[in-house]
Amino acid sequence: MKSTRRTALKTLLSGAALAPLAATAKPTWGRGVEGQRKADLGNGTYLNPILSGDHPDPTILKDGDDYYMTFSSFLSYPGAVIWHSRDLVNWEPIAAALTKPIGSVWAMDLVKHNGRYFIYIPAEGSIYVIWADNIRGPWSDPIDLHIDAIDPGHAVGEDGKRYLFVNGVRRIGLTDDGLATVGTLEKVYEPWRYPSDWVVEMFAPEGPKLLRRNGWYYLVLAVGGTSGPPTSHMVIAARSRSIHGPWENCPHNPLVRTRSDSEMWWSRGHATLVEGPAGDWWMVYHGYENGYRTLGRQALLEPIEWTSDGWFKAKGGDLSSPLPMPKKGSAVPHGHAWSDDFTQDRFGMQWSFFNPGPDEMRRVRRESGSMTIAGKGTSPADCSPLTCTAGDRSYEATVTLDISGEGHGGLLLHYNERMFVGIGFSATHMRTYNYGQEQSWMREKMAVPTVRIRVRNDKNIVTFWYARGAGEWIQHPWQMEVSGMHHNVFGGFLSLKPGVYSAGEGAVRMRDFRYRALA
Repeated sequence: MKSTRRTALKTLLSGAALAPLAATAKPTWGRGVEGQRKADLGNGTYLNPILSGDHPDPTILKDGDDYYMTFSSFLSYPGAVIWHSRDLVNWEPIAAALTKPIGSVWAMDLVKHNGRYFIYIPAEGSIYVIWADNIRGPWSDPIDLHIDAIDPGHAVGEDGKRYLFVNGVRRIGLTDDGLATVGTLEKVYEPWRYPSDWVVEMFAPEGPKLLRRNGWYYLVLAVGGTSGPPTSHMVIAARSRSIHGPWENCPHNPLVRTRSDSEMWWSRGHATLVEGPAGDWWMVYHGYENGYRTLGRQALLEPIEWTSDGWFKAKGGDLSSPLPMPKKGSAVPHGHAWSDDFTQDRFGMQWSFFNPGPDEMRRVRRESGSMTIAGKGTSPADCSPLTCTAGDRSYEATVTLDISGEGHGGLLLHYNERMFVGIGFSATHMRTYNYGQEQSWMREKMAVPTVRIRVRNDKNIVTFWYARGAGEWIQHPWQMEVSGMHHNVFGGFLSLKPGVYSAGEGAVRMRDFRYRALA
């Protein structure tokens, strides 16, 4: 009996019996400003994501002791927000590089070449480039490179010539200044294929990112599709002695893959390798959080190790447990408050119009303590709502609105023009929105030129409140469930975001926007 107990105790201490517990344990993140979750646990470890909420297709640049990263911004403008870090875990936003609408912005590439910064931007059937001499801007207007492709990855050949690798995997040359193309697209590599019985969305080789190290060019890319089944996306690699090939597949492929829908992170892929502050190596990529596709694809960080054969392996497992922090880095203030008293211009850094026109900013009038948005369109579906990203599983947002003229406005959780929920007010009525449209049978007569509105999203269960003027809070009678409002249902690769809309012939004045994460 004692021997049996000793054996059981050894098994427990070895960790073999802990795996099921670890898989079901509730993850605990650090808490930052407004209670927002953050990866840095303050004890020398971190828990993914490094940037919670909608931060897909990360492109990362090491620039001395500094790191910069940006993400697909799709139809949100200003977009291409640049984040800064010195330890790969704590990040602060420093600039919005793209202000001129060019369509839905997909996976970009942020690079530095000969002292100048470039962002290569796929949008609406072409690839554009913007540049700056300072990472914080000003950034140039977009230049259309007329490349019918997505997912650019910049590389410099052994002869100093510049190239863009794109989905496919194809390649095109660039001029020395990086602002025009040379030649035409050509296929350069047939990627490694996974077994035919794997459950994935589609083959879809995409997101090629290149690195030169120890005489090798490493090509890191994604296959399997970025959405669809949880086991779709994966990271693979190839290498060559020359930028022109031939390329050999990594024997460890796939380097990263979600293998079960019980894992915490789904559809993990679209990776870039980066050297850490201490000279060790890491991989940044994205994934969906199990049960929270509504938050979009979030930014993940995983350590890697270089093997004796010159390849590399991922060391982070399924990312459900804390990992050691990168060594020798220093932390910047992580994230920023979403609450806004409207005393500063926070466009791009916080607020973005959804699918704006070229002159959308003409709708905006700023005054000390408020921001007025002129009406547009007839409803949240066609008025380019103003939105911001949320990265918490549960949160609450509150805003005060003054409604003027023949317009109406309100507070939403907004995915796209086809899907949103919320409540809105005109000078005479309250409106209720669900399933991406007004529920006209719930329209209620209510004279409220000034209204406070609160939304609580508690693990995808949504409740609204409103208060007329300085009156008491009244709970709206309809509570909503929004877990299906994501890409697999509505397309677009977006996330569900808090937002304010202003429609009709009037204006909405926003005051005292408040956000707080809920435990």
